[in-house]
Amino acid sequence: MRGRLAPEDVGLRSVGRRRTPGLRRQEVAELAAVSIDWYIRLEQGRAGAPGSAVLDALAEALRLSPVEREYLHLTARGEAPPRPLLDQRGGVTTSLRAILDGMPMLPAYVVDHSFDILAHNAAATAMFGDGFGHGTASNVALLLFLDPDARRGQLNWEQIARETVGALRANAAKYPDDPRMQAVIARLRAGHRDFAAWWGDHTVGERCSGVKRVAHPAAGVLTVSYDMFSAPEASEQRLMVLTPVDAESEVRLRGLVTAHSRRVAREAGDESGVGEAEKVEKAAVLAG
Repeated sequence: MRGRLAPEDVGLRSVGRRRTPGLRRQEVAELAAVSIDWYIRLEQGRAGAPGSAVLDALAEALRLSPVEREYLHLTARGEAPPRPLLDQRGGVTTSLRAILDGMPMLPAYVVDHSFDILAHNAAATAMFGDGFGHGTASNVALLLFLDPDARRGQLNWEQIARETVGALRANAAKYPDDPRMQAVIARLRAGHRDFAAWWGDHTVGERCSGVKRVAHPAAGVLTVSYDMFSAPEASEQRLMVLTPVDAESEVRLRGLVTAHSRRVAREAGDESGVGEAEKVEKAAVLAG
């Protein structure tokens, strides 16, 4: 890593002839505010386990990428460093938005570290209602615990709820000073006794995949798999996708999404939108 940098790249003036390209050990030590003797021992693997702050200083001095910084911590300490929390206010990327819209028959949405819903597709609105992504329903955890209709609709509510508590606690440990995370947790602890009790048992987990049964007021009972994927270029954004488990659930979900698309098109006075919904339904039938 020293060899790929010139002194000018890090704001230093090049002095004297250099036998090899890149930064000298002395220069890296100065940039990271550590002693040259200690830095030499570190390169040679004789410095013991360095502190996380020192490794971050070295990562900054060597202009390491986020992936290289994590590799440095894993190599030197055997554990990954805390991840910097990215600003989520810009929403999702254009490519991620295209992925959402490119799955017209599968409910999908993107959440951040505190389970705020950053984006969702029309199929998610069809499944969870027009209010999805707004008010209490703008956060998956708040919706799950504080909305009575959402609780009634989740036929295996306790399983999903416990998974959510474990995932929130894991994320809270990563970002203990994040005000949004603290606000969500405080509201849940004050607003739901089950959450408060489960939060107190310090269960930690990762909500990645599973199967759940949802009682929809119009479509009936749907059995769906849920899979959560890390979004590209945003380490704390997750894409959640729901897929039908059986043929009956697939037919019901398809009818639900198509009916929603037609209603939206009619309310907008867009007859071409109605035709487009029918095309999507026919394509889904052919694909099935």
